[in-house]
Amino acid sequence: MIDLPEPNTMTRPYRGLSAQEADIDMADEAAIMRYILGREVYRRTEWLLLSNGAERALIEVRKESFEPLFSPVIEARVLAMPNRVVWIEDEATDVGNPTQLALTALRHKRDDADAYAVKGKFEHINVIWQPQPVTVIVTEVVPPEPAKLLELAKLAVGFDEDLPPIDLQLNSVDIRTMAAENPAPAYLLPCRGSGVDLPAEVSFLDTRPAERLDWTLIGCERSMQFHRHFYGDEPAQVDFCPNRRAAQFEGDPLVLTKCCLLERGVEVRGNTAIVPWGSNLDEVRLALRLITGVGPLPEPKQIGSVLAP
Repeated sequence: MIDLPEPNTMTRPYRGLSAQEADIDMADEAAIMRYILGREVYRRTEWLLLSNGAERALIEVRKESFEPLFSPVIEARVLAMPNRVVWIEDEATDVGNPTQLALTALRHKRDDADAYAVKGKFEHINVIWQPQPVTVIVTEVVPPEPAKLLELAKLAVGFDEDLPPIDLQLNSVDIRTMAAENPAPAYLLPCRGSGVDLPAEVSFLDTRPAERLDWTLIGCERSMQFHRHFYGDEPAQVDFCPNRRAAQFEGDPLVLTKCCLLERGVEVRGNTAIVPWGSNLDEVRLALRLITGVGPLPEPKQIGSVLAP
């Protein structure tokens, strides 16, 4: 017996879906089964999206063998009749990408539907079952804006086809808000990249100001370490560490955050993945894979050969 799919199930890669026209009554489940059973399908086919005009049904199949190029269907289940299939055309959607596929489906969500078939970029088609993106909270200091860690995470989910559909939600640590809540005659920020105007004199630690002012440091533990080294003391501080902010969330959500004390790689604590302050795309991608249960980055595959000049 073929079980119903788990939410977010889709064919990966999308060649696992075969979209076919069929001159049968799509409202007749028995007719669909008679049409499918014994029919040859490509060895990679997992789902069939049968259509007759605007009526579409989604069927999962089991084949006699994976070895020959085509093999007869020996078992099948109609997953969704036409009344539970939503057809969407959106040429901007990469249907091989889970997040893009799910978010497009959710824009057309119906309470009485299970299967969302999307015709997207390059006229490719894929189906997602009961889209329920996984929420990942991204904690980041702003400005600068847009938040860099969020943008890297968007890039990662935009091309990693192994990740589940992900809904990235920014939880920002705003320097401007911190300054407003902690009035001071002067502020010291970690670096000029902050690009922020505050209602007081602003200095930047990365320039190593010659004069030690009566400032409040808006920064993290690494900034305090630099200050001790530069000036031999500790100023008043407002700690903006995103990692500490992440530890305060209720309900143990999935969190992507950063910490200046981590210089390279990824650290995972429970449902929280921590990347370095200057993280790269691979580190952010790995962090997302680890907290969503996908696992490490795949080993690179060598294609062809490289000849020395």
